[in-house]
Amino acid sequence: MSEKSELLPTTKDEMNKRGWNELDILLITGDAYIDHPTFGIPLLGRVLEKKGYRVGIIAQPDWRNFDDITRMGTPKLFCGVSAGSMDSMINKYTALKRLRDYDAYTPGGSPDLRPERATIVFTNLARKAFPGLPVIIGGIEASLRRFTHFDYWDNKIRRSILFDSRADLLCHGMSEKTILEIAHHFKSGGTVDNIPPFRGTARIHKNIDSIPEDKRIVMASFEEIQAPLNGTVEEINLSHAKFNKSAVTIERESNPHNAKILIEPCQGRYVVAQLPVLPLSTKELDDIYELPFTKRPHPMYVQPIPAYEVIKFSVQTNRGCFGGCSFCAITLQQGREIQSRSPDSLKKEVEKLKNIPGWAGTITDLGGPSANMYKLTGKDESICKLCKKMSCLFPKPCFNLDTDQTPQIEMMRMIRKTPGVKHVFIASGIRYDLALQTPEYIKEVTQHHTGGVMSVAPEHTDPMVLKLMKKPPIEEYNKFVEYFNQYSKEAGKKQMLSPYFISSFPGSDLNKTSKMSEYFKANKMRPEQIQDFIPSPMTLATAMYYTEKNPHTNEPIYIEKAMSKRKLQKRTLQSFLPQNRFIKARDLRKKGKFPRTYIASETETLDGNNSPLDING
Repeated sequence: MSEKSELLPTTKDEMNKRGWNELDILLITGDAYIDHPTFGIPLLGRVLEKKGYRVGIIAQPDWRNFDDITRMGTPKLFCGVSAGSMDSMINKYTALKRLRDYDAYTPGGSPDLRPERATIVFTNLARKAFPGLPVIIGGIEASLRRFTHFDYWDNKIRRSILFDSRADLLCHGMSEKTILEIAHHFKSGGTVDNIPPFRGTARIHKNIDSIPEDKRIVMASFEEIQAPLNGTVEEINLSHAKFNKSAVTIERESNPHNAKILIEPCQGRYVVAQLPVLPLSTKELDDIYELPFTKRPHPMYVQPIPAYEVIKFSVQTNRGCFGGCSFCAITLQQGREIQSRSPDSLKKEVEKLKNIPGWAGTITDLGGPSANMYKLTGKDESICKLCKKMSCLFPKPCFNLDTDQTPQIEMMRMIRKTPGVKHVFIASGIRYDLALQTPEYIKEVTQHHTGGVMSVAPEHTDPMVLKLMKKPPIEEYNKFVEYFNQYSKEAGKKQMLSPYFISSFPGSDLNKTSKMSEYFKANKMRPEQIQDFIPSPMTLATAMYYTEKNPHTNEPIYIEKAMSKRKLQKRTLQSFLPQNRFIKARDLRKKGKFPRTYIASETETLDGNNSPLDING
């Protein structure tokens, strides 16, 4: 069988090679087609294929060419749409709202093959191309925009993406089970009108009379959340309070074992989001990852795809995250319950890596969203099923959390002893506060699974900002550094940590940023991974940014929204870079050691309007 016929078809010719004259399901994605379980649409395609459905994929369609998505004809059951592995606006724009010149999920890194608001664009295209055919949206973009949300790029409140896309149904969370239920419904003769309330779905209803009151929560309406254009301070504060209450409700109702149906009124109708999907068992997860993925891009691509180059020799051990950081969507999307693969399944995948061109015995990453949560669960799972907290680690590890990382140590040792494996690296970020619970894990990773550099994410140094992030105190990171240095020295290795920090996070002003910079200098750190905070839809951090209040307490929070000062925060944290030399000049002037006025060059201006920078301000 040729490589093309092993892949899901993308053209009529490839359909013919399989002997198909019609598709059951067409999947459209904003990413390039890489037949790898890391990517959502190819994974769902393989899941559907296993159950006998004829599935085709159109990757990065030309949204300006109506004929592009019709090249395989009209599918029989439905069309599924995803913007891709990232929200398309985050993918296309920086934190300073400038167009990116690079898309990691596109051949050659080209930034021009994915539209803005890709879910909406692709769905409306499918509506026109296939009149009457059910269109279902999913993926991270649709999932996190299923309710009224603040859109950073429009700088305003937007209604649910269900309205703007005109999709028939939305899948939120991980959708392997959901997509099979939907496919079976349509195959059995069901319609959009009588589709059951499957877990992990949301749709627009005209009324909610059939939903029992004790099973639902009716949140604030779009109209209540949308602050009036010329409203009074009281009206704006009230709308902000309702937005924050909805944000907290969405977080609290994310546990699939005790959640309620969430309902949001909007313009005379209702967005009804059913309960989150239940986590997959180890066997279910094994079955998915053991599907016949080629782990290669479609051969139609000539240029390399940057994202693929990063993950092609990686192995995912688990999904989900119980960290619950306020700025992160992983827990909202994948759930807080860790779903882990069996050691046997992982070993089988490792043994198949030799079939990938270029394999030289190195596993570039053996991990999950957080590298060291493999096999970690609640000691008493009945307590977990009643819990409403998003994080099992903040403000400190839960008493009911089993933090023993010994099973992961045993798994890593097994993998690195597999014949043909020379190196096994852990490139996923490590929760250092969790690692501190099992120092032996730190030793194992430091001495055997670090390729000279280990990634960790302290995020900030200020206690108040870290609390808003739901991250541990910086002292926890300092303890981890001590362990890392000790074990590196014992192994006779010169290694370093690559810490990740966020600038301009809610609560962080220039004073706190300067103190963080002082922390860097005191610890001889020159961090290259500084990310300017991007308010992504539906996270609590975005609610903080929009309302300038703590969603849980309604207390005011300092928010840096001026682009010039956001730039200044990031540059302050990287004052060691040559292009940020004006930061050093400002500090010297304040100390009276830099007498002459320093004017930034055109390339160093902070407001984008070629105006000079006042180093005294």
